[in-house]
Amino acid sequence: MTVKLTWEMAEDIGIELSEAHPDTDPLAVRFTDLHKLVIELPGFADDPLKSNEPKLEAIQMAWYEEWKEAQE
Repeated sequence: MTVKLTWEMAEDIGIELSEAHPDTDPLAVRFTDLHKLVIELPGFADDPLKSNEPKLEAIQMAWYEEWKEAQE
């Protein structure tokens, strides 16, 4: 069974974004672009309108942590 990603799953989404965009610095991504990247993930299954700035920030930070580890 495949896990369906929701806005509440910041760490899982961060991992998915890190794998999908390994050369992208997450801190250089605007929230509008981040929103688009999240809803385009194959496993994403939440309402696109349920996002907000704190959720996007949590996702961006989770992605950044994954990206930073990959840079080391």
